[in-house]
Amino acid sequence: MAKLPTSVDSIIDQYGPHKAYTPKTGFQGVHEPDKLVKTHCCFCGMQCGIQLKVKDNKVAGFEPWMEFPFNEGRLCPKGVQRYLQNNHPDRLLTPIKRVEGKGFERTSWEEAMSKTVSEIERIQTTHGRDAFAMLSGVSLTNEKSYMIGKFARVALKTANLDYNGRLCMVSAGAGNKKAFGLDRISNSWEDLKHAKVIIIAGTNVSETFPTLTHYIWQARDNGAKLIVIDPRVTPIARTADLHLPVRPGGDSALFGAMLKILVDNDWLDHDFIDNYTSGFQESIDAVKDYDLAWAEEKTGVPAAKIQQAAEWWGKAKTSFLLHARGIEHHSKGVDNVLSCINLVLATGRIGKPYCGYGTITGQGNGQGGREHGHKCDQLPGNRDITNPEHRKYIADVWGIDEKDMPGKGLSAYEIIEAIHRGEIKGLITICFNPLVSLPNNNFVKEALEKLEYYVAIDFFLNETARHADIILPGSLHEEEEGTVTTAEGRVVKINEAVTPPGEAKRDSEIIIDLAKRLGAGDKFAYSKAEDIFNELRVASKGGTADYFGITYEKIEKNMGVFWPCPSEDHPGTPRLWEDKKFRTPDERAHFNPVPYREPSEVVDKEYPVVMTTGRVVSQYLSGSQTRRIGKLVDQYPEPLLEIHPKLAYQYGIKDGDQVTVKTRRGEATFPAQIVETIREDTVFIPYHWGGIHSANQLTIGTLDPVSKIPEFKVCACQLVPTGKMASVKVKETAYQSF
Repeated sequence: MAKLPTSVDSIIDQYGPHKAYTPKTGFQGVHEPDKLVKTHCCFCGMQCGIQLKVKDNKVAGFEPWMEFPFNEGRLCPKGVQRYLQNNHPDRLLTPIKRVEGKGFERTSWEEAMSKTVSEIERIQTTHGRDAFAMLSGVSLTNEKSYMIGKFARVALKTANLDYNGRLCMVSAGAGNKKAFGLDRISNSWEDLKHAKVIIIAGTNVSETFPTLTHYIWQARDNGAKLIVIDPRVTPIARTADLHLPVRPGGDSALFGAMLKILVDNDWLDHDFIDNYTSGFQESIDAVKDYDLAWAEEKTGVPAAKIQQAAEWWGKAKTSFLLHARGIEHHSKGVDNVLSCINLVLATGRIGKPYCGYGTITGQGNGQGGREHGHKCDQLPGNRDITNPEHRKYIADVWGIDEKDMPGKGLSAYEIIEAIHRGEIKGLITICFNPLVSLPNNNFVKEALEKLEYYVAIDFFLNETARHADIILPGSLHEEEEGTVTTAEGRVVKINEAVTPPGEAKRDSEIIIDLAKRLGAGDKFAYSKAEDIFNELRVASKGGTADYFGITYEKIEKNMGVFWPCPSEDHPGTPRLWEDKKFRTPDERAHFNPVPYREPSEVVDKEYPVVMTTGRVVSQYLSGSQTRRIGKLVDQYPEPLLEIHPKLAYQYGIKDGDQVTVKTRRGEATFPAQIVETIREDTVFIPYHWGGIHSANQLTIGTLDPVSKIPEFKVCACQLVPTGKMASVKVKETAYQSF
């Protein structure tokens, strides 16, 4: 073994002038971080704890944060690679403007902001306040979500504000409010580990929320039975005790049939139903004809499997039911959610240890972002914008007259429809890529081209921003302090690790500057993110999403605080409803009758195959971030068409063949991936890509009448083989992700 050098000169000679050795510290290299910042991953609703390494004001790597109680250092492929976006060459560093015939050119902040304000004023003077709309995103912090809701109503003075959570959790939110009067998962993940039966409906947990899988595996180790409901045999379904391969659109028929079995066998909690709920009789009347033969026909699930699932659920001592976009992305998404809740209420397994229910939020701040007011129908604290009492309270917090507060506006897809009708002439977007995220995106593209003025705030030039007149360079997750709320309702702290590069600015600085220029500067006199949060606390006080007792200090001391937290001496609420007092007017949980109805589009002779969409492990939302991280791209470089061998044989499709998928909205071509893990009548396409690779060229814009969520998860299609093969590289890398 070589001896350690014994003098400073010999150390320098052997290891170079940038390294030195001491027994206490080891080798100190040029790439040692200047600091290690405890914060959270920017992807998905788990918001895993992570430590970012910072060198020379750049994120240079990460280390696990072992002490954070949810993930205890575990990270998924996206979390491990998330730091790589910080120094990407595509990063927007200066404002840019569109120049007719020349494309984009750099411009100054002064020109960009002055132009934006003058166009807002021109359009609103000519066409009315609501002719200028705003679309926001729920990957933003709670502070920014709150401030954008206030900005739209107080500075922009428009009713037409909505957010991309409209494409995610709103069906769950509407169902939760109908049933419980409050929109949050009922328990922390700790309770999940001890449930004896777990139902996972329409959520590909192992690929989209991998760190949550640990809790499910712990439950399995404790003897739990796992039931997975999905048209595909997803990775989590491969480990299930029972997989129900439901036909897309058949979810409420399945849950309704299970409810009838519970009633027929008296697997019910009569004390809970009688004393703490309402609407039970109406709900069982709605499913009285749902026999197993009918259910098998509607769902495509064998009757024996439906019977088994109901029996396990009905007889369980403790249980947990989780769902996500698979049952929510429907024109009857709220019905699907309510039919799940009916199963939970019928067995009385809520508000108890190890018994829970909830939706898994998909976006970075999907929970907190849907609570504090950048929805068209909502005010902070999850208040109703049409409720006079709620309006008065928030108007007082904001220092405005209630009559000056706009009313309920249009939802995200409805805003696109209004642009087509000529009712909306101008648009601001922030952290939203509707040209990829919204359904029927050829229709969306036409709307963008009709706008008189469009300004985008973002950190990368996404597909939608390419249609903008002005693009303002905003901030990444790690470039601004704030809070987010995890899928389990835990409010956690985002710590600023670096400052925005070049001339880019923090998102909040951009919004505050715009508010000042629009004459509302006195209402946006914030000097730091904590000022915004403290106002949010007051605005949420007494609402169903009550953050009043949460402070930055309290969050950091406890590694997060569960809301509701009504006072500073309150510990927070990891488990809801232990007192059985629900937040409905009668303090009872409400059953809701769910008569079955078909999806908005069903298969026929012309379009005989069901198409559904979803996510893959290496990509996130519209892909603006993850499609710029090389290792994630290598894992899944382009969308594939999953197709069952029997359906592929019927069409003469071989593995790797290029197949054109046609719907009534458009057509797109994808390489076929022949798998046995999908229903024989269904094809699956992931939706993280834009342009010619976009699955949302094909999806339908039919909306749920309550939640206004589009029907992403089911439409009718044709399959047309092209006779061409995909590249070998695509085929090989595709298999690596499964």
